Amino acid sequence: MKTTQSSGTRPVHQTVAPAFNFKSGGKAIAVEFPDQQLSPHAGSAVFWGWLHPSGWIETLQASLPHAPALSNNHLGALDKALAFTQGLLCDARKLTQVAYLRRDPLVPELLGIPRVASQSTLSRFFTGFASAGGNLRCFRPLWHWGLNRLPSHKRGYTLDLDSTRLLHEDGQQEGVAVGYTKRGLKPCLHPLLAVVAEARLVAQLWLRPGNASCGNNGVPFFLDLWENLPHHVRLGGGRADSGFCLPELLALWEQLHLPYVVVAQLSQPIQRLLRSDMVWTPTEVPGTEVAEVMYQGIHWPHPRRLVLVRHRIADKDRAGGKKLIDVPGYLFQALVTSLTTSPLAVWRYYNGRADCENVIRELQSGFALGSLCLASFWATEAALSLATLTYNLTVLFQRHLG
Repeated sequence: MKTTQSSGTRPVHQTVAPAFNFKSGGKAIAVEFPDQQLSPHAGSAVFWGWLHPSGWIETLQASLPHAPALSNNHLGALDKALAFTQGLLCDARKLTQVAYLRRDPLVPELLGIPRVASQSTLSRFFTGFASAGGNLRCFRPLWHWGLNRLPSHKRGYTLDLDSTRLLHEDGQQEGVAVGYTKRGLKPCLHPLLAVVAEARLVAQLWLRPGNASCGNNGVPFFLDLWENLPHHVRLGGGRADSGFCLPELLALWEQLHLPYVVVAQLSQPIQRLLRSDMVWTPTEVPGTEVAEVMYQGIHWPHPRRLVLVRHRIADKDRAGGKKLIDVPGYLFQALVTSLTTSPLAVWRYYNGRADCENVIRELQSGFALGSLCLASFWATEAALSLATLTYNLTVLFQRHLG
């Protein structure tokens, strides 16, 4: 219960040098200095100048679930959320680094807040997110706000479903569980994301434990997103990798008449198709051949179109797909789709999903998605959601600048 800040967190005192005359060649040049404060973070002033009148701050304030504070020297929930956002814009990776901004006297003026919160205050702020329903009520209007600023698209936007593993080997936080990662079985979190491909905007994020499967909660996740879409934003297609090749998700997309392309898992029946005497059609892409069949997988109520693609390794520096021991020299892909275009067009349409990986990489490297992890599971989901929304704001700001 300290009454004053420690010396290490006080804003740095800034002095103003007096005016002086610089004489050269018989002439005198007067040099003076303004008394304005200087900040290494002043470059974000343009961003906050765009954000303040946009309506996002009012939407955030109305959505936060925190009760009003009673202390005379309190910081409101909105003040803490805005300081967290500014910290991410300044490349903070943890709450402690957000608190470093307390030494900058210009940051509160840019954000319109009394002061920047400390690390402990930010931690208590995120503990105010205590349930799945509370997080949905808070962040659903904010996801909607970002999507509502997109223009209508004649052919509809493409939605990419994906997930990522966030390694957290340093603690026992809720939700951190051993799951399969690129580095083997490691303690991690496993968020689920949806990205609007044409705008590179994240439409929604849900957090899941590290041991959850890729398609876990995929159907309710999509339904919640579908119901939260603005009226003028129409989806023209969906894409996902093999982790989302679920009978219930494919049936839902067909029920909603949403065209889709999903990677099929190379199960034994599909591998037998690839090893059979199938007629492969060469394409204009060197080393790539295609074929298609009507295929009914296990638990599928009816056959679906299956586009098969094989790439000759000798002709490719890099190509997607998997190897089969019985068919050396090739990489294979199988795509389940409701599209009626040519097999090569289906393959090319799916390849656009690769940019979703770039969005996830930006979130991890630039917006601390891989390092934000609190003791409470729902607090962590709130921190990751607010970080992702900050990324969305930068995307919309770039669109505003043209």
